[in-house]
Amino acid sequence: MALRFQCLEDYTKLLPDRSNKPVGASPLFCWPHEAVWGIGVFGGRKCRPQNRMDLDRIREAAERVARSEGLEIFDLEWKVGKQRLLRVYIDRPPDPAHPGESGISHKDCERVSEQLSVILDVEELVPGGASYVLEVSSPGLDRKLIKPADYERFTGRLAKIWLNEPVENQKFLEGRLAGYMDGVVKVAVRDRELAVPYAAIRKANLVVEL
Repeated sequence: MALRFQCLEDYTKLLPDRSNKPVGASPLFCWPHEAVWGIGVFGGRKCRPQNRMDLDRIREAAERVARSEGLEIFDLEWKVGKQRLLRVYIDRPPDPAHPGESGISHKDCERVSEQLSVILDVEELVPGGASYVLEVSSPGLDRKLIKPADYERFTGRLAKIWLNEPVENQKFLEGRLAGYMDGVVKVAVRDRELAVPYAAIRKANLVVEL
């Protein structure tokens, strides 16, 4: 499920997945559509002028909030287009004792969004005088693989991997993750297991299997 609202001056707009029709004077919560690859809660806040964007400070603030909820920050993005968007991905650390309890819920996103938006405003961490949208969501089923531990955690999952340097004359691989050790990611491609240097990976993500 996804929910998005943007606070601009003295009114609120509900943005149910790309819609920006005004709906009233206060934030509304609804279930406008099902997110295909992830779960998200979105909040917008009027920000105060600042000279520059400090993503390190924003990440530190987000990590404080995430830790208080037993979560961790997976990734963080700042994008400027038709609207200014701060996107924060949260994740639940794997728990070997409860392997099935690793997902992010709508409530997780909502709690982090509410707490983080207050900190961003109070500490004036987002620059500029215009409004911005804060988006807090799960990494999604097709999540990016951004650190070595991800390749170990998702052993057995199908993944797409793009390389900076070719491995056996290939700069793109799609195969099952077979573990990580000593800077090398093992990938099973068809009936072979390839050793891919972690340093050679440009980007990678899981493949959704239905």
